[in-house]
Amino acid sequence: MAQHTPPLLLILLLCTLSVNSSFQPALVLEMAKILLENYCFPENLVGMQEAIQQAINSGEILQISDRKTLAAVLTVGVQGALNDPRLTVSYEPNFIPVMPQILPSLPVDQLIWLVRNSVKLDNLDNNVGYLRIDRIIGEETAAKLGSLLRDNIWDKVAQTSSLIFDLRYSTAGELSGVPFIISYFSDPDALIHIDTVYDRPSNTTKELWTMPSLIGEKYGKKKDVIILTSKHTVGAAEAVAYTLKNLKRAIIVGERSAGGSVKVQKIRIAQSAFYITVPVARSVSPITGQSWEVSGVSPTVNIIAKEAVTKAKSLLAVRSAIPKVVQSISDVIGRFYAFTDRVLLSKWAEGLYRPVVDFESLASQLTADLQETSGDHRLHVFHCDVEPESLHDVPKIPTAEEVGYMIDALFKTELLPGNVGYLRFDMMADVEVVKATGPQLIKLVWSKIVNTDALVIDMRYNTGGYSTAIPLLCTYFFDAEPLRHLYTVFDRTTTTMTEVMTLPQVMGQRYGSSKGVYILTSHMTGSAAEVFIRTMKDLNRATIIGEPTTGGSLSSGTYQIGDSVLYASVPNQVVLSAITGKVWSVSGVEPHVIAQANDALPVAQRIIAARLLKREQGK
Repeated sequence: MAQHTPPLLLILLLCTLSVNSSFQPALVLEMAKILLENYCFPENLVGMQEAIQQAINSGEILQISDRKTLAAVLTVGVQGALNDPRLTVSYEPNFIPVMPQILPSLPVDQLIWLVRNSVKLDNLDNNVGYLRIDRIIGEETAAKLGSLLRDNIWDKVAQTSSLIFDLRYSTAGELSGVPFIISYFSDPDALIHIDTVYDRPSNTTKELWTMPSLIGEKYGKKKDVIILTSKHTVGAAEAVAYTLKNLKRAIIVGERSAGGSVKVQKIRIAQSAFYITVPVARSVSPITGQSWEVSGVSPTVNIIAKEAVTKAKSLLAVRSAIPKVVQSISDVIGRFYAFTDRVLLSKWAEGLYRPVVDFESLASQLTADLQETSGDHRLHVFHCDVEPESLHDVPKIPTAEEVGYMIDALFKTELLPGNVGYLRFDMMADVEVVKATGPQLIKLVWSKIVNTDALVIDMRYNTGGYSTAIPLLCTYFFDAEPLRHLYTVFDRTTTTMTEVMTLPQVMGQRYGSSKGVYILTSHMTGSAAEVFIRTMKDLNRATIIGEPTTGGSLSSGTYQIGDSVLYASVPNQVVLSAITGKVWSVSGVEPHVIAQANDALPVAQRIIAARLLKREQGK
């Protein structure tokens, strides 16, 4: 909408105008007067009349002899100065004003004919209603037709399960009819302030509210409503679409609407053949603080108007699947989720799925609701047209030829100054894979760092993987006797508790329990990698340096939601501390020393150097 613009811009633009001997400067002053008395943003016109008078008196105005050219230049000037494309000046010597039709004064039979020609009602497959309205009638006309509208339109619409409300061809209407339509699609429990209209000529402000009661049955606010719009949708229809969209009561499908006005008038400038078209009223939504005027109503789903019906039908098909999907995911959570007492399913019954327009947005909404109600960011719903591989995720044992490539790709070792070992690995492999590649791992990786005085394990880029090898990995950092209790696992799928211990034997040499171990972390570190890190921290076997980890899970199952194309990743195991017996937090591992991931290695080297020096001095 128009911003406050200094009148200086208008002065400069008007100084480019010219006039022949037959043009009176009073024309421009009269135009300014019309704007001051009628333009719906009077605050943008402060000082304009005096500024124009100064421009005219300056004598710097050039000559323009053609009246239509003059009108075009005036249009550019006034639009640019006030930043409002609705302001136009025209030269029309043969203009004949057309009085708008006053509908309430027409006979009832003519009103019925008009309504029948501007309204189409149909019932599509699956009890989907289709209502097309090309002209929104005002409050007085609606009152006059009363029961006819109720019996032939609104009560029939009320019987449908969902509605496609077609406003693509709605190019006329009265704003006073908007509250009725908004009221029809809402509940009467609380009145809603839906619009505020300021009329400049009368200097009055009118608030539009939903109606406390309607004759006949309401559609209510639970059943789906899809509004279709096009670039021709204008005026009162835009007010309907804009309000229902921002009340989150309807989904808009189609094109951005025209961006019309509440009310415009073409006003003759003095006694000349020049006219200025002025928006004399403005709408401000109390819901958004903005308006559909000029900018139009942006659709929720942008698609060319002629394809909007087909898109709306497919969208409703997705939305009709929501109740079944919600029930299915509720069942999955109940059967497999490790923290069954933390999920609240009430949100799904509150009708908060209005933004859902396809399976991707349904997955996003379900994920957000699950995470919010459970407080667990590991719960995740995703859309997949092809069955995900994780449903049949069996670890692949590498061939003899593949082992070397795998070790090169996953592991990096280095000997740092001070006989400090450095081991980076970016994935937690399955225990069967580790066993199968054991001799090569010992030779190519472990043997290079096992005899160092301290060890840095870099897990900044390790996003997780399999948890089965964690006991084996931990065992290398403890003595053979006694066996150490690492953590306890509760498996929701089997409702069993399992104590996880170090192993009595391992291949190759142990690192032992006395030398320092330093683990580097980042916000990317997750899942099974976190379990290893938290275990080492819990048992005071490592110093953790870097960023808090992401907060993953020991094990997540992937489950199809009913027979849909949606799948849920659900943590189905929970880990209890061997020290406290309490459930590990899902918020990730907090390092002993907080450092940015990029700085974690030099920080670790400084700490190691200081500790080794202190040890040497203590001997």
